[in-house]
Amino acid sequence: LASAPTPALGKERRSYWGFAFDKLPRNGRVWYPDGNGPFPLVLVVHGNHNMKDFSDPGYEYLGRHLASRGYIVVSVDQNFLNGNIRAENDARGWMLLQHLVLWRGWNDSTAGPFSRKVAMDRIALIGHSRGGEAVAVAGAFNRLKHYPDDANVTFDFNFGIRSLIAIAPIDGQYEPTSRPTPLVNLNYLVIHGSHDGDVSAFSGLRQYQRVKFTDGRPWFKAAIWMYRANHGQWNTVWGNGDNGRQSARWLDLDQLIPPAAQRRMALVYFTSFLEATLRDRHEYLPLFRDHRLIGGWLPKTLYATRFQESGFRTLADFTEDVDLTTGSVPGVRLEGDSLSTWRENVIPLRWRNANVGHQGVWLGWNNRIAADDTTRRGRPASYSISVPDSLRTAWRVNGQTTLVLSLAATDQTPGPRSAAKDSTRSDSTKADSAKAKPKPRKPAPKPTAKDSLPIELTVEVVDAGGHTARIPLDRYGPLRRPTQVTVYRRKGRDKRNFAALYELVLQTYTIPLADLVATEPRFDPARLAAVRLVFDRTIAGTVVLSDLGLSTPDPAFFAARF
Repeated sequence: LASAPTPALGKERRSYWGFAFDKLPRNGRVWYPDGNGPFPLVLVVHGNHNMKDFSDPGYEYLGRHLASRGYIVVSVDQNFLNGNIRAENDARGWMLLQHLVLWRGWNDSTAGPFSRKVAMDRIALIGHSRGGEAVAVAGAFNRLKHYPDDANVTFDFNFGIRSLIAIAPIDGQYEPTSRPTPLVNLNYLVIHGSHDGDVSAFSGLRQYQRVKFTDGRPWFKAAIWMYRANHGQWNTVWGNGDNGRQSARWLDLDQLIPPAAQRRMALVYFTSFLEATLRDRHEYLPLFRDHRLIGGWLPKTLYATRFQESGFRTLADFTEDVDLTTGSVPGVRLEGDSLSTWRENVIPLRWRNANVGHQGVWLGWNNRIAADDTTRRGRPASYSISVPDSLRTAWRVNGQTTLVLSLAATDQTPGPRSAAKDSTRSDSTKADSAKAKPKPRKPAPKPTAKDSLPIELTVEVVDAGGHTARIPLDRYGPLRRPTQVTVYRRKGRDKRNFAALYELVLQTYTIPLADLVATEPRFDPARLAAVRLVFDRTIAGTVVLSDLGLSTPDPAFFAARF
């Protein structure tokens, strides 16, 4: 399956390994608990590195910890796929499934250390870097009957893979039939560090957006961005060496979080994700909705998180057409009031000419009125999403429903709005303004430092009876301004290499409608008619909004058996 190296490199690899690509070994390091089991099975696979500097020992910290929690953990050896070859991630994914063939045989045997001890219906795959893409490939291949790029190669896997974890993955190194790898009905977690000197953009968000839930069963996906984490410290062998042996020369290593702290984050999130998805421990689900719930367990740094569960229904994800006034479902209408910016576009990655493959809407405002008196304010800008009667009935909106939206602040601040366009000014004021003599121009003001305070706004919901309930967004976490990241030591290199000095990572907010009822008891969630973002608490700013919708999970959402 893999792209073969050049003849010269092939000869060197055969000399070193003692085999070629026609006969690949299934080697791995195993940690497992005492007891009769059956225990969930977790495979961990590294990415590309120097093939002679073995990568698989670097996940011992994961293996020991998870084995102590009752999991069988395998750090898979794919060092023979490392080095100077390209487009081999289909082989990496296929080899993971071949490991599962081996484990199925061991579990079905009547003797041996793993006889009847493996829960083959509770499997998770964890992959780092190219391995992060490989686990997605394995998840897709697992349900196919043929290799997508050659139907003469047949598959017969169908393992009980429930969950995938990707650590700083690349995306698109391999694409089945030249299309992005789809994932359907699998739990998915992706993590990424801001100071990644190898995969220097959160490319795993592309795969995150492509994960779909279609069968009505309980699934969820999450994405975690960690400030000051790098690429290599998730693996103890790789360390801070993100960009080859010259990392210390090229990369700004002083910015990095300590390696033990970075790996502690992985232990906390991976354990929680596996408990939620392989053991149906639904009490772990809230920490993926709001990382502040486990702030005492996580290293002290900044985080941004995305989250979506299979009960989510989209009102607007801004991908359906070029009409800015229509939502993702017929009857949903979008309306802006007093906005300086209102446009839809693809959400970019910090790499040049790269994006997450998903759309958002840019909403900019400035509530100041352009005048000598800089304290004058107009009506707060707002953005509204209507919910038609038929939709809320079909979706069974009720008191257990949550409003879900993903937001990010940008570094753009529109100028004050025109006095002539502000609808709150009286006609007499407009007349006085028209009669006034023009005043001499003042010198252009000197640039001021950009506002570093979080953006604050109000979330409003309105029912069919006109009852309005309001709640501040920051009750569910701050909407921070962009955090500048410097990966390289040499001044100016980041500006030359990247399209932006920050990654636009949206933060998901889940707001129970019951919380809004608590602020206004007359508001009836079952009659929800509109959702509105009111930009009344920060005078000026710009945000990107995506994936706005409603979620009404089954009360037994994660207690259910698969």
